[in-house]
Amino acid sequence: MENKLVVDVVTPNGLVYEHNAKLVVARTTDGEIGILPKHAPIIVPLEIDEVRVKRIDDDTHVDWIAVNGGIMEVRDDVVSIIADSAERERDIDVSRAERAKQQAERLIEAAKEKQNTDELKRATVALHRAINRINVSKHR
Repeated sequence: MENKLVVDVVTPNGLVYEHNAKLVVARTTDGEIGILPKHAPIIVPLEIDEVRVKRIDDDTHVDWIAVNGGIMEVRDDVVSIIADSAERERDIDVSRAERAKQQAERLIEAAKEKQNTDELKRATVALHRAINRINVSKHR
């Protein structure tokens, strides 16, 4: 049997990514984790960050996926990522992400002026998501 991982990224809108890989790197709430074939079973919460996938069929290319939180389960050489939203680098609308970043920055300033901590938290998460999408899009 070949040493490989099957990687699936799923959102409420369906399957975003599916490939065979030799390495998956993601940021959990406890820090970065690398998954290789034969990894012990694990379920971990993910941060808003990029997921990097080194595919089995291409030694030089890495697939980048912007993931907005979620969970990752590893079991029997299958890496399943379930996220509220996720986008491959090639699918990111950069101008939309830039507009979302600017809107989030405006909302942060407004929330600070009103001293509204709930709005500030939501706007900060929106800013983090937009910046993550912009950063991942640069890997095209």
